[in-house]
Amino acid sequence: MKLLYFSIISVFLQVSCQNPRSHWTLPPNILVVEVDGSVGQQTLSCLGSPEEVTRRANKSQDIIWKKNGVEEPQRGNSYLVHLEESLGGGEYTCHSKDGSLLDRTVVLIQEGETMKRKILVKNDQEEYLKCSAQNYNGEFHCSWTWHSSRIGKVAFIKAQRVSDDSDIQCSVDTSGLRWTCSSGQSNFRCSVNKSGYSISCLDEQYCPYAEESRKIEIIVYVRTEHFLIESYTKQFFLSEIVKPDKVTISKVNTTMIKWSYPSSWSSPYSYFPLTFQIAQLKRRCKKCGNLCPDSKATKILTVHSTDICQFEVKHKAKVVCIRAKDALCDSQWSEWSQFRLRRRKNNKNRHQ
Repeated sequence: MKLLYFSIISVFLQVSCQNPRSHWTLPPNILVVEVDGSVGQQTLSCLGSPEEVTRRANKSQDIIWKKNGVEEPQRGNSYLVHLEESLGGGEYTCHSKDGSLLDRTVVLIQEGETMKRKILVKNDQEEYLKCSAQNYNGEFHCSWTWHSSRIGKVAFIKAQRVSDDSDIQCSVDTSGLRWTCSSGQSNFRCSVNKSGYSISCLDEQYCPYAEESRKIEIIVYVRTEHFLIESYTKQFFLSEIVKPDKVTISKVNTTMIKWSYPSSWSSPYSYFPLTFQIAQLKRRCKKCGNLCPDSKATKILTVHSTDICQFEVKHKAKVVCIRAKDALCDSQWSEWSQFRLRRRKNNKNRHQ
């Protein structure tokens, strides 16, 4: 990644590096420094360019530095950040003699790729980010699991189409929860869930009736309160992560049920058809939760339909389960929908 130099008109502190190591900036005022576990140093400059320092030389020695709000003994235009292992991150501010804020930046520490991840943990699919879409309207959701001892927050989000030749410009609003990433070829809006465990994004230039030629790439930078940062990346086509909502099941008569497409699914259904799986279970448990993942189904049937469907249930079936997936793509199945059958007992059974 290209080195970025800060100027007097920018909101970033000027940076030089005494020991060769990678560093870059994230808007609005974050400096990321990659470390390899060895002792190092990073120099911050308050006033900007050498010309500006010379012009204000008489005042540069009066500059006061603070780390996380606590005044530091170092004075002058330059501040030396000491780096050791993953330590050295913090919020650094420089002030004039009268206490006025001159500049501010947050230094975040990123450990080398060969070092063990510490902030997020892998899911059952051995992935850090789990992404899904309810339909083909261009919206998708990505979630993660924080390490039990390192719950943090989102520091930066980058969303784009792979091989996007234009420079991606990403910005965040004042809440720190809503992000926009734009280029000449794509425009994404993302928001962080208030719980901090997921994000929702919308590709505003996505066309559901055209074939996707380039994958979406989502990069989520997360940080801890101790100023450690890590990035997690996932690439996908929407057709790979689409997962319909649950279908709705209702009863027609004593032997017949019907179900319909999820209301959130894309239409027309003839263009976005679903495949359905039907499982019939012989046992019923009043105190049990969802029985549908039960492996003792009498039989699992597959049905292709572009409209409301009806199905005749076997006499001995106590529970019917139905789930759906995109009929044209090898994507995810929806969660099972469960319908418990209640049949009237005949008179003979009633007197037994």
